[in-house]
Amino acid sequence: MRPWDQTTRITIERVTRVEELRFRAGALTFAATLTLPEADGRRPWALLVGSWLPRDRDGGWDRSRHAGWFAPADGAEHGILARLAGALAERGVATLRYDPRGCGESDGSWEATDLFTRIDDARDAIGAMRSRPELDLRRCAIVGHGEGAGVVISAAIADPAIGAVGLIGPSARSLRDMLRRGVAQRARTGTDHEHPIVEAIDRSAEELIERAERREPSMPLRIGEEDLTLGLAAWEQGFHTPVLALATMLHRNVVIAHGSADAWAHPDESHLLEAVLRESGNDPLLQELDGVGHDLAAADDPAVAEFAGALAERIEPRELPPVLVAIEQMGLDG
Repeated sequence: MRPWDQTTRITIERVTRVEELRFRAGALTFAATLTLPEADGRRPWALLVGSWLPRDRDGGWDRSRHAGWFAPADGAEHGILARLAGALAERGVATLRYDPRGCGESDGSWEATDLFTRIDDARDAIGAMRSRPELDLRRCAIVGHGEGAGVVISAAIADPAIGAVGLIGPSARSLRDMLRRGVAQRARTGTDHEHPIVEAIDRSAEELIERAERREPSMPLRIGEEDLTLGLAAWEQGFHTPVLALATMLHRNVVIAHGSADAWAHPDESHLLEAVLRESGNDPLLQELDGVGHDLAAADDPAVAEFAGALAERIEPRELPPVLVAIEQMGLDG
């Protein structure tokens, strides 16, 4: 049996096929969107992974599952992952993006999910796609937004078939440092404080840090009118797994985009990552976007297209381990 749901809904828009599908992540079922450009032969492809706070597969705030945690949409919001999927499709690159655990239509609990489980979820998404006959197993990329940078770099380090990595608004230093700097920046600017969950986390940030460093399993958090028990494992793991350290072990083509007005991860974070990646023998490309925030909502279409084009150009064919060679051959025979 294939690892995705057989009752997928397919639509055709111009030269791109879009499938809403399901795949297994451990014991849970995740909802996802596969964007598949029409082309002859197998297409290169990329997995798109969102940031940590509850978001949907498009990269926007998760207002369907956690409506009370976020201010109403203003009607002009377009998630960065959905925008990137469209830009990559125009360049012949297929993409998969999924509702994270406990968000959108995916099973699970967002507040109880730790960092290593998020990494496993990304690996399960990659595994599900590798049985798709339309996709080229030798030409694969992975893209992470915000705190998703640590997830995708971890996945890429352990997977030799991933040929390129994209990072959008990544942090470099410890999640502890990123949280404190972000809280200060948002206090000065008011950025995202219209969202009850952001205001709650910022208000309780120091308590969160102290409890996580004591390895307490959870803490109470008041979000608007709701009382939440927030698991602290993900935060504690993030405090001790800085992306900067992971980057020293990454040997891939890397493209980074960072907005100058990012109130969650200062642009200096991407400059640090760029320097470390160069020292490790990589040749990263850093795209700086003036006046753009963490979600790249203010980035125009040409800026998103530039990032997509740079990533597409860097998805080089990789040698496959024996198990993937066997899967590839089964697809060709079929």
